[in-house]
Amino acid sequence: MARRRYAYVKAGGIYGVGRIFVMDERVLEFAERMRAKADALGETAHVEWRLSPDPVPYEAAVAEMEERAEAIPLGLKPEFIWLLEHPPLYTAGTSAKPADLIDPARFPVHASGRGGQYTYHGPGQLVAYVHLDLNKRGRDVRQHVHRLEAWAIAALAPYGISGERRQGRPGIWVKKPGGDAKIAAIGVRVRRWVTYHGIAVNVCPDLSHFSGIVPCGIADAGVTSIEAERADARS
Repeated sequence: MARRRYAYVKAGGIYGVGRIFVMDERVLEFAERMRAKADALGETAHVEWRLSPDPVPYEAAVAEMEERAEAIPLGLKPEFIWLLEHPPLYTAGTSAKPADLIDPARFPVHASGRGGQYTYHGPGQLVAYVHLDLNKRGRDVRQHVHRLEAWAIAALAPYGISGERRQGRPGIWVKKPGGDAKIAAIGVRVRRWVTYHGIAVNVCPDLSHFSGIVPCGIADAGVTSIEAERADARS
């Protein structure tokens, strides 16, 4: 399906009023699913939500995340969940290995302060940057990651996709005949017990774009998407 422009007129919520979204309708639909399943994260009534209408440059997103992470514990800004797409790019987490960057010239490569290794972001993938104050929610980073996982699993379920956790393998996985395939990547950072970065779910990206890296440093597993899983179910 070609990417088209969509006008959504909403009274509030994560959309704003009369916004024009340059986003595949399948990604926009999944953003609505994520918002509907947000109770997996705990209380979100006072969380600020944003859905960006255009792909957000990675450097701009990191700058805003850093600023928000500084402001939240000071009480200057509320907790924040930001749903967006990025232009095609690779990011290197704090555990990234140089050998896992197979094609460094293919897309821009950005060093990232989040945990994890190399991952891909691009059109067709919904990224959720989650800024929550663990001072109020319990100072347990593993529990925060567990909630991110539960959130993605709950949002995938209405599509008939059984997302699963794997011991020692971060992210959300789908069991395939040939082995596991990752459908969502997770990488977080915590500052003063405020979380940022978050989760990226493959809705309908070009999966060949992952071939320039060893995704998350795991060479013996594939990647998949909601669109790929639905196509397999139809065949």
